[in-house]
Amino acid sequence: MRALRRVVVTGLGAVSPFGRGVPTLMAALYAGQSAVRQVPELERIGGLRTRVAALVQGIDPREIPRKDRRSMSAMSVYATLASHEALAQAGIGTPELEGGRLGVAIGSTVGSTQTTEDFFRDFFTDHSLERMKSTLFFQIMNHSCAANVVQALGITGRLLAPSAACSTGCQAVGYGYEQVALGRQDFMLCGGADEFHPLTAATFDVMTAASIGFNDEPELTPRPFDRRRDGMVCSEGGGIVLLEALDSALARGATILGEVTGFATVSDPSSIANPNAAAMERCMRETLEDAELAPEEVDYINAHATATTQGDIAEAEAIRAIFAARVPVSSLKGHMGHTMAASGALELLASIEMLRQGRLVPTLNLNEVDPACAGILHVRGMESRPVRAFIKNNFALGGVNSSLVVRRYPHD
Repeated sequence: MRALRRVVVTGLGAVSPFGRGVPTLMAALYAGQSAVRQVPELERIGGLRTRVAALVQGIDPREIPRKDRRSMSAMSVYATLASHEALAQAGIGTPELEGGRLGVAIGSTVGSTQTTEDFFRDFFTDHSLERMKSTLFFQIMNHSCAANVVQALGITGRLLAPSAACSTGCQAVGYGYEQVALGRQDFMLCGGADEFHPLTAATFDVMTAASIGFNDEPELTPRPFDRRRDGMVCSEGGGIVLLEALDSALARGATILGEVTGFATVSDPSSIANPNAAAMERCMRETLEDAELAPEEVDYINAHATATTQGDIAEAEAIRAIFAARVPVSSLKGHMGHTMAASGALELLASIEMLRQGRLVPTLNLNEVDPACAGILHVRGMESRPVRAFIKNNFALGGVNSSLVVRRYPHD
């Protein structure tokens, strides 16, 4: 049996509600900023109660040549710009992109809802296809982000496009990790992207899972693990992590940002909608087992924690069962809302930066811990401490649970 290869991170790329680039994201997180704002557009939706979101600002899609941009909606633009940043940091050029040994695993929750709406608004005026553009399908197909990144960058390796709601980005990195570990690819561009649409917020509002109590004070929501939390805030963005075989990175003299050592994703058939602490616990335990890591060796947990009532309680219970109150825990959704398919990768790359800098970002808006979320070590203020290994959690509707372990390199 072929020995598994070690897999490291050599590039990071981000388009977040704070703007373009990983440095911009980290500066905002360390400054304790909130990207959540009132969105007047939401007022026109009948029955929609939430009025807040965190939207991407300050990017120019025209950086992408028109021939490539024509088939992109906003989410593919985010994924492409983030991919450029990750590749530039890693020092990857045309030979690697076109060599067949670099693949992509990039997903989104769905195709572009805005493009779909625009088409049907026009179609239902006279039920005519005469005005339909030939590039429309490429914006609404489920693998739009992955396909557009491949086309824009000239990538000839494998293409994966996982779609698992909030677990998408985490799964994409996990599946990319497995591709490299198994020797199928030497590099994998991994992550997720999503674009905001009012119907995204409406979906969670209908399920009474969206924040509605802070419409006039948007910077005070969401509130992960807090007693006053009242639901999630939808946002958008794109996060990309470049994974590479360790032997390749060493041969190139690349800067190694961390090592992915464990991944697990498990299904929970008990409910398609409700979170399950036992399934979350099983997912984290399987991830630790894959990483050959004891709970005592974990120094930080980046929680999924979206600020829903049930989800935060279930995750806190799962963490408490494994780690008690020993390991620092925080969620980044208080800063930038829930970036959906991008959340796994954006929060992962932020956690990698925390590992490198030895500074933990606290959970924004966590003023009073809900007693049901107590018994774990919440990060309440900026902390400087060494981080040798961390767990990143993402738990999604549909009973999809995913976790990753990243360790400092070198660690042996």
